[in-house]
Amino acid sequence: MEYMSQEGYDKLVAELHQLESVELPQVREAIAEARDKGDLSENFEYHAAKREQGRLLSRIRFKQRVLEHARVIDTSRLGAETVGLLTKVEITNLANNSRMTYTIVSPHEANIQERKISIKSPIAQALTGRKVGDIVEVRVPAGILRFRIESIAL
Repeated sequence: MEYMSQEGYDKLVAELHQLESVELPQVREAIAEARDKGDLSENFEYHAAKREQGRLLSRIRFKQRVLEHARVIDTSRLGAETVGLLTKVEITNLANNSRMTYTIVSPHEANIQERKISIKSPIAQALTGRKVGDIVEVRVPAGILRFRIESIAL
């Protein structure tokens, strides 16, 4: 089961719709055009379009599976006492006193440019269940990082 925000769920539905109703018909049309050009054994356009079709069908199946097992979280039932899914947490890196704010989200919603990190990431796993003021040590590929939780919000 995959828990996610309503925003993340809606975004996945929109991506799936785009793949099924726009991109897949375009690829099928490209296959039909390439097939009309004759010999398929040496037809690069045909083989490229078939590869693209396989890639698209794989992405469609993946997104369908995610949506099939997705559960939208009711944010009104969440508390901001501890760090958890869909909470926004402000932390201070104790090594250099830099502050960062992240929102903990499902792996399918993670986007570092939007400051959204996956609940399955090492930092989010270390922060989960912790409270404001707690000092957390996180083992990352670069070594061990120490953070202090400054605030938690929804």
